[in-house]
Amino acid sequence: MNLNATLFAQFVVFFVLALFTMKFVWPPLMKALDERAAKIADGLAAAERGKSDLAIAEKRAQAEVAAAQEAGQKRISDAEARGQSIIDEAKKTASEEAARIIAAAKADADQQVTQVREALRDQVATLAVKGAEQILKREVNAAAHADLLNQLKTEL
Repeated sequence: MNLNATLFAQFVVFFVLALFTMKFVWPPLMKALDERAAKIADGLAAAERGKSDLAIAEKRAQAEVAAAQEAGQKRISDAEARGQSIIDEAKKTASEEAARIIAAAKADADQQVTQVREALRDQVATLAVKGAEQILKREVNAAAHADLLNQLKTEL
């Protein structure tokens, strides 16, 4: 009976130990394992969210880069168009200024031609009078014949 009692005692101790373990040790151990599994699951879910957030951020960054490049190209084309309009405006202004200078030069040339004609008429009239003096061998009174000289100027 000694063997049976020992076995029975071992069985009772084992049963008490199993009950103690199931009642006091097993629940906290299972709780710790469940918490660890939850943390791992949360970590994996966060990693997946991080991957998707990273993909979204990369797409957004690519869209921003594309938008910035497009805006840069638009600014360049706007600047080129503005530069061309400034050049065209400068050409127009220069053309108008050239036309104005040419018109002023023509007017000045016409005025000088008129002055030269008047001076030439005066000289021709004087030469005609001197020639007439030479022919007649007498001096002609210029004051007395002013109307005649004026008529001669207009004819020339």
